[in-house]
Amino acid sequence: MKITLIGASGFVGTRLIDLLKQSHYELLNIDKQSSKFHPEITTIANVLDKRKLISLLKGTDVVVLLAAEHRDDVTPISLYYDVNVVGMRNTLEAMEANGVQRIVFTSSVAVYGLNKKNPDESHEKDPFNHYGKSKWQAEQVLQKWYESHPDWNINILRPTVIFGERNRGNVYNLLKQISGGKFLMVGKGNNKKSMAYVGNIIAFIAFLIENKTTGYDAYNYIDKPDFTMNELVDHVSKVLNKHIPAIHFPLWLGMMGGYCLDMLAFITRKKMTVSSVRVKKFCATTQFDATKMHNTGFKAPYTLGEGLARTLEFEFVHDASNGVTFVSE
Repeated sequence: MKITLIGASGFVGTRLIDLLKQSHYELLNIDKQSSKFHPEITTIANVLDKRKLISLLKGTDVVVLLAAEHRDDVTPISLYYDVNVVGMRNTLEAMEANGVQRIVFTSSVAVYGLNKKNPDESHEKDPFNHYGKSKWQAEQVLQKWYESHPDWNINILRPTVIFGERNRGNVYNLLKQISGGKFLMVGKGNNKKSMAYVGNIIAFIAFLIENKTTGYDAYNYIDKPDFTMNELVDHVSKVLNKHIPAIHFPLWLGMMGGYCLDMLAFITRKKMTVSSVRVKKFCATTQFDATKMHNTGFKAPYTLGEGLARTLEFEFVHDASNGVTFVSE
């Protein structure tokens, strides 16, 4: 089987290639950037170049579409929609030109919006930012495509925030603050956070490739059970075997600090690690229902606690990244 991955030079894609290589698939990675770990199977191309995609997808059996603009600071804003939506259309048309009928697409729980109460896959979509809006529009492109291509196999993965070794995103920043003893808890800390360990995400994608070969489906991916912020601090403390004080600040004070940093970022034109939006996200309960995923028969290779422990030990005990990291926010 030949699997073509589009946009797999990043954090999730690199780990997915590591896993798929163990099954001796024929693999091709199409990305606008070279791969730090798998350059020998990587071809430089852009999802906006449909002609190049058509030529590269020859002989492909399954496409895994990971390419996306996802950071908070993408400019111009139109780039979200060019890459995430137009890129989807180009991919589907290139697949059709080559007779490829199977795709796994990584979307996001961002399609549901903020502060929703444990939404499952059928929940109303209410994305609040351009990343979420563009991901939802890409899903709508897929829905419409499937209506006229009912013999295709389309699987959509909506992961929550993903963490793991070498990732430099919000969870890493949070773990770094907690492990360094410089953690300021905004609010009471009873809000729960859905998270997903990269080792489980890639295993589920491989599961979909191998087992979900017909029809159209979307799956939330979350490693359960969810931790409260207080439980997360306690878990980090136990893994690192150190006392970690958590100073609690009221929400209004945290938001005031966030707004001040927003103003400072605007004046200095420098990006701050803390903002009012991030304080708001931090204090919100962000839980998502993963019943459908768990009912597929998939067994995650790691618990959430094990995934956190592996990440903490890799990053803060052994410092094993050697400067090779992937930034995602």
